[in-house]
Amino acid sequence: MKPSKSRLWLVLLILLALSHHAICARRSSSDEAYVTLLYGDEFLLGVRVLGKSIRDTGSITKDMVVLVSDGVSDYAKKLLEVSIADGWLVEPISLLANPNQVRPKRFWGVYTKLKIFNMTKYKKVVYLDADTIVVESIEDLFQCRKFCANLKHSERLNSGVMVVEPSQVVFNDMMSKVKTLGSYTGGDQGFLNSYYTGFANAHLFEPDLKKEVLDSRPVPEMERLSTLYNADVGLYMLANKWMVDEKELRVIHYTLGPLKPWDWWTSWLLKPVDVWQNVREKLEESLPGTGGGRNPNDELLVKLLFLLPVFALLFCYYWSFLQTRSLCNHIRHLYYKFRSRGALAYSSVSASTVDSKHEYSNGAQSKLPVFLGGLSVFTCFAAAVVSLALALAVVPRQVMPWTGLILMYEWTFTLFFLLFGSYLHLIYKWGIMKANQVGSFTSRPGSCDYDLQKGWLILVIGRRLGLMFLDGLVLASFMTYASEHLGIRFFLRGLEEKDIPRTNRICFLC
Repeated sequence: MKPSKSRLWLVLLILLALSHHAICARRSSSDEAYVTLLYGDEFLLGVRVLGKSIRDTGSITKDMVVLVSDGVSDYAKKLLEVSIADGWLVEPISLLANPNQVRPKRFWGVYTKLKIFNMTKYKKVVYLDADTIVVESIEDLFQCRKFCANLKHSERLNSGVMVVEPSQVVFNDMMSKVKTLGSYTGGDQGFLNSYYTGFANAHLFEPDLKKEVLDSRPVPEMERLSTLYNADVGLYMLANKWMVDEKELRVIHYTLGPLKPWDWWTSWLLKPVDVWQNVREKLEESLPGTGGGRNPNDELLVKLLFLLPVFALLFCYYWSFLQTRSLCNHIRHLYYKFRSRGALAYSSVSASTVDSKHEYSNGAQSKLPVFLGGLSVFTCFAAAVVSLALALAVVPRQVMPWTGLILMYEWTFTLFFLLFGSYLHLIYKWGIMKANQVGSFTSRPGSCDYDLQKGWLILVIGRRLGLMFLDGLVLASFMTYASEHLGIRFFLRGLEEKDIPRTNRICFLC
């Protein structure tokens, strides 16, 4: 017999009740907690990876609380609530306004971090920024007393990793001074440095000391954490290595503003991001399409971004090759061309474009604007910069590194092809207009050869533009050389072909 629907619903309700009971039990299972702050969806992936890293390093007895502010979407809240594997308990809070008039825009909500000092239901709190990752167990931080943080730049504490004993008295005192104490950063870190004066002279936290020794000493108001608990990626960049033993690292902090670990390009610039990406790939799918840290809203966009450049280039190919003759005729011409002369040499189009007496007459050279070469070089580099900027803006920031790199290359090449191709098309039209103004251009040597080379021309241009994305001085030199000669060649083609009827085409390189 098949079970009735009522029985299935009963089983489902029982399972939900047990799950809810387990979550409620876990909420009250500890008087110590790991805490992080989320006040924008941009850091959502960072919070998920941080939670996974804490769980993976063996923390199962402490609560893990994420303070979620007003600016976080309902989707982000739901994702964190249902993701038991990430381990976070979601606690909504209201934003604490930044009282500083002069501050970076990204610091609009950072004073909300001070609310960890008011989490009095916990005896001890270990706070971690969402751009940190735990690589080894940090359970020993709960031995730290009163207030602990890491010292940066010799005299200033960093608020990315802190150990706090929540206190209503301390929090109220902070709120009474929040508008009067200065902040050198315009954010919470500067305020805490002003509040905890003398922190640079605090003793180093020593977790391995025996309890008898600790009890024999007075309880310190402040303790400094070792760099092992807050390894700054910014300092890593200065020396290309950690200032401490890499095998003993506990927490890595990705402090560089435009190089957060969830941005795909950061993986290709910073070696320590590999650690973060390895944890990201292990994230479980709590909501559909969220496994491996993916965003389901980006999945369709990524597919479209992959296909659009391909369709654009195929469309240009169609209009450039199939408007005047069929594909079979083009293939036949290319075949005979290859048999008779071999593969078209690079120099056949570019080398000595202006000076060659076999291609252009002195009349063509006399009509050539003197500034055309420099204009072509400038336009080429401008098109490259614009293409890179537009491609960077189009590609979603939080895709996987290889996906981002492929999309970046694909869109940069396509945009450059269209932009610089548009310029060459305008130069060609300019040449036709110039020829019409001064009368017929009588000398058209190589017109038969041009018919055979027509298909090859686009291939050579495509090859050149592809090679323009090599690196270093080779790239710059080639772009300078190729852009100048391509500009001159298209202008001279316009001079020569003013009397040749041409069908209307959409492709810029036709």
